[in-house]
Amino acid sequence: MSIAPWQPLIEGMLEAVWIVDALELRILAANQVAGQLLGIQAAQLVGAPVVDLAATPQDVCFWEDVAAGLSDRILSETLLLRADGSTVPVERRVSRVVLADASSVYVVGIRDLSAQRHAESELEQLVAELRATLESTADGMLVADLDGAIRGYNHRFAELWGLPQELMTERDDAAVYAWMAQHVTDPEQYAARLAAIAHAPLLEAEDVLVLRSGTVLERVTLPQYARGRPIGRVYSFRDITRRLADEARLQLAAKVFEASLDAIFVTDPELRLIAANPSCERLTGFSRAELIGKPIHDIVTGSITHDHFAEQVQTRLDEDGFWEGEAWHLNREGQTLPCLAAVVRVCDEAGTLLHCIGFFKDLSETINARKRIEELAYTDALTGLPNRLMLAERMEFAIGLAERDHSSFALLFIDLDRFKHINDSLGHLFGDRVLIEVAERIKDCLRQVDIAARLGGDEFLVQLHKTDMRGAEIIARRILDRLSQPFKLDELSFTVTCSIGIALFPEDGRTMDDLIKNADSAMYHVKERGRAGFRFYQRQMNVGLLSRMKLDHAMRQALAGADGRCFRLHYQPQVGFHDDAIFGAEALLRWRDPELGEIPPAQFIPVAEESGLIVGIGNWVLREAARQAAAWNAKGLALVMAVNVSALQFQQADFVDGVARALKENGLPPHQLELELTESILIHDVDETMKRLEALAALGVRLAIDDFGTGYSSLSYLKRFPIHKLKIDRSFVNDLPDDDSDAAIVNAIIHMAGALRLRVIAEGVETAMQRDFLVAAGCDDYQGYLCSPAVDAASFEELARQVGLAATPAGGVPPVQRQLPLP
Repeated sequence: MSIAPWQPLIEGMLEAVWIVDALELRILAANQVAGQLLGIQAAQLVGAPVVDLAATPQDVCFWEDVAAGLSDRILSETLLLRADGSTVPVERRVSRVVLADASSVYVVGIRDLSAQRHAESELEQLVAELRATLESTADGMLVADLDGAIRGYNHRFAELWGLPQELMTERDDAAVYAWMAQHVTDPEQYAARLAAIAHAPLLEAEDVLVLRSGTVLERVTLPQYARGRPIGRVYSFRDITRRLADEARLQLAAKVFEASLDAIFVTDPELRLIAANPSCERLTGFSRAELIGKPIHDIVTGSITHDHFAEQVQTRLDEDGFWEGEAWHLNREGQTLPCLAAVVRVCDEAGTLLHCIGFFKDLSETINARKRIEELAYTDALTGLPNRLMLAERMEFAIGLAERDHSSFALLFIDLDRFKHINDSLGHLFGDRVLIEVAERIKDCLRQVDIAARLGGDEFLVQLHKTDMRGAEIIARRILDRLSQPFKLDELSFTVTCSIGIALFPEDGRTMDDLIKNADSAMYHVKERGRAGFRFYQRQMNVGLLSRMKLDHAMRQALAGADGRCFRLHYQPQVGFHDDAIFGAEALLRWRDPELGEIPPAQFIPVAEESGLIVGIGNWVLREAARQAAAWNAKGLALVMAVNVSALQFQQADFVDGVARALKENGLPPHQLELELTESILIHDVDETMKRLEALAALGVRLAIDDFGTGYSSLSYLKRFPIHKLKIDRSFVNDLPDDDSDAAIVNAIIHMAGALRLRVIAEGVETAMQRDFLVAAGCDDYQGYLCSPAVDAASFEELARQVGLAATPAGGVPPVQRQLPLP
């Protein structure tokens, strides 16, 4: 087939063209572009089998299919084999063309893709480099077009916003934007700002976003250009949470630096000041400008030389990175003042020293306060005398010295007499002034080697150095004499006395505690024997003290119910003279201790009154007596139950309520309870006593004065108080009728009671002669051994049946009713 018609045609084409014979599959014609593509002359291609130019198995298979009539066209990218053996990427189109003579050829159009492949490779490399750049940056990057469609973002962006994995793998721009909007603290402001950015394609903006997680992001928005026109936006997101915190800390540090009350300074590596805060200026007296450049030892120094101090600080800084300790700071006036100082090295990441930061705090006030605390710890704040702590140290020294030298010393325990009266009447401030004066007078009586200390309250201790009994007596008499001299405060003159107990080392104790205890015991005996004196300790003194302590402990156990049978009541019958019938009983306390045996009331009652335990015991007696009286009522024995009341028990705020409660709990009629009160109760705080007596009378309880005539008797309280009965003390009855004085006193009491319409009962009646005298004198009732001693409840019931009961529980006479005159 002739190629003449084809050659001009194909030469005019821009792409390479082959004309291939349809039967032999040989090239009939090729243009110059085809020759250039394959690196040979176009004429050399004519006649060449087309299969020889195929570089891929797919092309070989295609031309085999063409030869077999199975295919006649193709459009694909492939590789062609060049003359030098290399391949060239091409896009080729093979088309079958039928000619006028019914013959056919294949037209192969070939486009060289080498330049395109090279451009694509460069673009891929550029994109890879851009992706690597995006991923390597510490900022989160988001790229979007002008319509907001996301073109890409880096992993840092996903990390900052916490994008879930599904959003990162699925392309859902709306979901990404919704996620971002949900995680800001102010969604409305966030949306409004995005809208403003979208409406201004050329806008460059910076914003701060606060996420719900607490992260703070800085967003920078920049337009993206192509050929000078905006094509989209690049958003960069930077986590500034830590930066803001660092800035806040720096601001705080600056404020602390300026506001600190401690001096702070910064030095260069040579320990010369380059900065100082206002406190450093204040404490040194130098201005900041004057401080700059000064070596550190011009500001802070030790007790050693400046050079040595600076060398010591430098050594510690090099070894440990810091130095701290007590030192001295210097001021403009040249004074050296105590301070607590520290210096710390500040290095960069490589360990190179940048600066040193120094601190010092003035300790002048602290040291003064420490001295004051030591004074307070070892001295009495009121009098300035040593306290027990300092005395203990001195005593330890004195004991050691005395043991070494085989010598002795004395300890005086001084207690002011009735000092409570001064506090109660003149006030505690006045009492403090008295204590100060007492301390001064005691010190005036001592030698320089002796020590006086205040234990507290109105108690003082004096330790007399190397003193025997004679020397201790001289000092004790000197103190007694000095204190007995009149005191004059605020133009008020008065006298203060004291009681002194003396213990000697080593006879009366070899420890401080033993000496104090024994001196206290000796002082207690002075109090018991009238006060205003002194007494040396004697070993038997502790016997009485231990006995009282043992009694007190045993009574507390008995009252607490350790042995319910310890305390019990006996009842002594009260008899009317007019009918010799029993109308009442006096409840009398008895106590049998399992170890101590039967203990008489005269022995344990004073101990109970001294310790205050009498209140609890008295309340128990009141409840038990009311219970027994109610029990007798149930058996038909209607009696008046008389109960003794101590002064301390009566003074309790809830005493009247306790009486009412005892009556109510046992169902005892009030007129069957008689409370026997001593005269001392009635004269103590008369107004308060009147209120309580009237409250008891309002309950219906009877009131009697016990041991009448033995105390402070006053007709005024007999007139004012709602008293029903007087009890003549046994001391006036014992010698009746022989003792004229007792007879006169008894007659006077009976006549006075008659005039005041009060009943009279005599206690301690033991003989018929005493009974006859009392009947003749007009006495109403009696109790005593003439009828019966106090017996237990069962024996009393039997006695009542034998003797007989009065018609009424008042001894045959109705309870006295009288109008109380106005005071």
